[in-house]
Amino acid sequence: MDTRRQVQLCIGKAGLPVGLLVYVRQGRRENSAFAYDENWLTGPGRFNVSADLQLLAGYQPHKAASPHDSVFHGAIADTAPDAWGRRVIARDHAKRRKNDPQLPALTELDYLLAVDDFSRVGALRLRDPGGAWHRTVTAGQRGTPPLIELERIFQASRAVERGQETAEDLRYLQGKGTSLGGMRPKCTLVDEDGWLAIGKFPSVDDTRSVTRGEVLALQLAARAGIHAPAARIVCLGEAPVAVIRRFDRGQAGARIPYQSAASLLQASRQEDRSYTEVADAIRAHGHAPTQDAQQLWRRLVFNLLITNVDDHLQNHGFLHVAHGQWRLAPAFDINPFPDKERESKTWLSEQDGPITDVRMLLARAPYFALDKKQALTALGEVHAAVRNWRQAALGPQVGLRADELDGFAPAFEHEQMDATAALLRR
Repeated sequence: MDTRRQVQLCIGKAGLPVGLLVYVRQGRRENSAFAYDENWLTGPGRFNVSADLQLLAGYQPHKAASPHDSVFHGAIADTAPDAWGRRVIARDHAKRRKNDPQLPALTELDYLLAVDDFSRVGALRLRDPGGAWHRTVTAGQRGTPPLIELERIFQASRAVERGQETAEDLRYLQGKGTSLGGMRPKCTLVDEDGWLAIGKFPSVDDTRSVTRGEVLALQLAARAGIHAPAARIVCLGEAPVAVIRRFDRGQAGARIPYQSAASLLQASRQEDRSYTEVADAIRAHGHAPTQDAQQLWRRLVFNLLITNVDDHLQNHGFLHVAHGQWRLAPAFDINPFPDKERESKTWLSEQDGPITDVRMLLARAPYFALDKKQALTALGEVHAAVRNWRQAALGPQVGLRADELDGFAPAFEHEQMDATAALLRR
């Protein structure tokens, strides 16, 4: 059965109309098109909300470049649920379909609309033709849970991981997913200070404290001169939950437009793309291109030295400043992988291939607006932060036990740390 649905795309806390999203399904084929609102195109605050949506009148079509890509334009797709959120939505739908076999199969639009309006990443919002926000709650109520409900979310998430969830568990988790991240269990929540945050839970399959490892990485990143969100561990009994502040919100609930590096580069997930291309995009679209190119290089050094190898372009993002200019978003989804080969997922350049050695990064530093002296200074600051990882790991904000450190050591103590120390001694 063919389907055609329209959704109004709006932006910001005020919900200013941006344009109309049209979704079409013909058999198994799905695609979409988007047209800007005339008032948006002529307004003083206009900008292309996604790199693949030019400020032009008329519909701009989009179809997935591969089975792994979205049927929506980049920045719209960035607001869709991640793999964990999709898992919850699909399980809930399967349970309901048992009771109602006539229930139609889920579409990509169903997944996109299943995220709570209050917590949808960035500033883009979706409204139905009747004017109601998709996945919202009545006035005076809140769909995004406060920190005090973390235990309830954790138990429901654990039940999903074990395949023991009830319909009530799934109803409770609906809409509480996040667009940032992968298959690991997580939720959005309102922290004690009222700010939106992400709660990341231990998985039943973990062989080390992955949540403490991520908070450790964010703590070290901040010490290394990398912009990183505030993060801490909240313990639910023996279970350490990483609570990480969302960076796409401002004062009084302001929403900051966001798009991933993949969206900015208009990159398919099937393509090998490079950090020199990201640097080119920063120069073309950046609000502070020199600072952001230098910051990106610092992050590449940091990723190598902590063995963060899950560095695909969905794990880098940009926040809109003004007039179509973007800043590199704070670092997120950075994790030490002690059991992985030290090889980046995203290439350094088409000529260099994946990042495996600190000398590669030093050789390419000029491309990221760093002369040799600046590069060595940044290298020294990152190395000093990573060298003290054991002290940070045992600190109260991370809380690893001394007997857990050896499990993480291969991520932080290796030949690239030695090579960096040798370069700094010259």
